[in-house]
Amino acid sequence: MQTIRALSVIKHTNVLRTFCRNATTGAERKRLIILGTGWGSFSVLKQVDKSKYDVIVVSPRNHFLFTPLLCSTTVGTLEFRSIVEPVRNTVFRQTDHFHLSRATGIDFINRVLHVESVLKSGAKYDLMYDKLVIGVGSLSNTFNTPGVKENAFFLKEVADARRIRNKILSNFELATQPSVTPEESERLLHIVIVGGGPTGVEFGAEVYDFVQQDVSRLFKAKKDGNPMKFSARSMLASETVHEDHVHLKSGEKIPCGLVVWSTGLAPRDFVREMDIPKNERGQILTDRNLRVLGDPSGNAFAIGDCADIKDLTLPCTAQVAERQGKYLAQHLNTGSTNKFSFTSAGMLAYIGGYDGLTDVPQTKLRGFPSWFLWRSAYLTKLGSWRLRMQVPLDWTKTLLFGRDVSRFE
Repeated sequence: MQTIRALSVIKHTNVLRTFCRNATTGAERKRLIILGTGWGSFSVLKQVDKSKYDVIVVSPRNHFLFTPLLCSTTVGTLEFRSIVEPVRNTVFRQTDHFHLSRATGIDFINRVLHVESVLKSGAKYDLMYDKLVIGVGSLSNTFNTPGVKENAFFLKEVADARRIRNKILSNFELATQPSVTPEESERLLHIVIVGGGPTGVEFGAEVYDFVQQDVSRLFKAKKDGNPMKFSARSMLASETVHEDHVHLKSGEKIPCGLVVWSTGLAPRDFVREMDIPKNERGQILTDRNLRVLGDPSGNAFAIGDCADIKDLTLPCTAQVAERQGKYLAQHLNTGSTNKFSFTSAGMLAYIGGYDGLTDVPQTKLRGFPSWFLWRSAYLTKLGSWRLRMQVPLDWTKTLLFGRDVSRFE
């Protein structure tokens, strides 16, 4: 009886899928659903052949974020909208081909995606697909450190950068008020950065520039004439994070006004709850064609930070995700069976004071030439000509007039 019921469900699903395709999308096109709007997913969206696929995007975020420049927005070097590209600008065949929703589960056998709206609580529905791309990214890893979720600030989304920017400005303003003691003022102006990766380093560099170029000009001194001082400290381990201090494993207690947490990645609940093969870090395992190993139909793919290729572990970087998206779009367009391969294009980092580090196959640089190359490379990688115009304008305004220190709730 259960077998008959299962066959009936499969038959009903296939009939409904065929009806939907013929009625709304054209029988010649397959339905491709892309989860997420990060580097990998957005790369697929831009390059997949839309004459062969009806492309549907499901994401709780309706824009692509150019993450390498996110740190610049935390202090006003760049404005938030200068590094985001609305997903709808890619032009969908139908208005409802973008869903501001999150995926909650997948039925790989019947090729059904379970979805819930982020705009209306409890609004759940199903979407059927012919091909599925899972590119939902990851979360910041707290390593179960007490107090991190409550008291630390992450730096992965525009909303995170906005909160950090408001916190920095609030702390500087509060430190100037007469009721604040010198000890409290010093605490407010002390930032702790947990994690020594690219995000932590570049955030520290942006704060350094802000202090050197703008704080010294706008926040000259407290009423008693003592100059305001600022300090930042980067560390790799902590035991607990409190609202006003960090307690290290060594026993040292560091008073601070802001803790920025950037220490690795953890899977999202959607990925964690999937009953499919994963690696020890909870990432979805794929083959060299980026197919999900736990999908018997071979129609689901996983890319970016949420996935790991079996026997070919790669770093969780935008460079890898974008390259996977480009490869997958070509695979979907042509049916190519070539396996995915990756060669790093190198590394660029900004360390403050118009000083940068460059490590690419062709050359290694540091100092001002590296900073200039850093800006030039990121400018060419921005997703649209609109952003390529806005970012240089922001840089020019900052150079001529300083950073905007307006505070918005």
